[in-house]
Amino acid sequence: MRIIILTSGKYGSRIVNNMAKRGLAPNIVGLYEFPDNLPEFLDEFEDYVPDNLPECDLIVSVGLFGDINMVIPIIASKTNCKSIIIPIHHPQQIPIGLQEEIKAELENIQVIFPKPFCSLKPVGDKYIDKFTILFGQPKVRIEFEEIIKKVEVIRGAPCGSTWFIAENLEGVPVEEAEFVTGDKFHNYPCLASMNTDQLIGDTIMHLAGYKSKEAVKRGLGFAVKTALIDSDACQGGISCDYLCIEVCPTVKIGDDTINIDDNRKAKIDPATCGCCELCLKECPFAAIEMTNDITPLKKSWG
Repeated sequence: MRIIILTSGKYGSRIVNNMAKRGLAPNIVGLYEFPDNLPEFLDEFEDYVPDNLPECDLIVSVGLFGDINMVIPIIASKTNCKSIIIPIHHPQQIPIGLQEEIKAELENIQVIFPKPFCSLKPVGDKYIDKFTILFGQPKVRIEFEEIIKKVEVIRGAPCGSTWFIAENLEGVPVEEAEFVTGDKFHNYPCLASMNTDQLIGDTIMHLAGYKSKEAVKRGLGFAVKTALIDSDACQGGISCDYLCIEVCPTVKIGDDTINIDDNRKAKIDPATCGCCELCLKECPFAAIEMTNDITPLKKSWG
């Protein structure tokens, strides 16, 4: 698979370095860096298109902000690109209108905008799915007894945080692993924005942290902290129309964090619950509470 990377700023630089370090260096046929101080609005996009572009299968664009993203369809056309990944790390980076404009310029090319990059999962596209073998939503295999003995990264966050977290989890008591994961995620640190994204009601950095914790929870086979719905108190959408689902940030990025059971009561998946507590504040019947009890869940790996 031939990959062209378009990059800008510290966010892009970290991802490029990690991708090369973790095995994709031989696949990178072009690497083009754009200034991070360009105006948000541009007129002549062609002026910013690199010369002598090689053919590629996949374009990965990381860190480009505003109208400069409109060079992507031009580069895709010149390189016979088949698939494009444009992760979003800041609420104002690529507004919905700009995303639609980019899509309109692309024909027969799969383009996706994962928010954050570490929420990326296979989408049924040959080249994007091949990329997600190594990078995207984190998955880890954990060996443990009372303490964590070994953490193997199956798929890591493109920024490299998953490998950093894995190294620092060994020797940690299993019941503390979920919380230590959060600490190490911030120690790395994540470079996604801490500005609230109005479309999701949370920050993109928080979403990335939820993905790291989900990987560890699935690797252990249990969650220590999660929101929990009292099925007796839940009114099953009567007089609230499932406001818990409406406000859940992880639902808004495609997770099945809150679903409806056969009795029309809401139910929370502890694996993907980010413990943001937005649903607690929104429920008009006080049917949701946080629990620190061990909650079993299906392990993603043996």
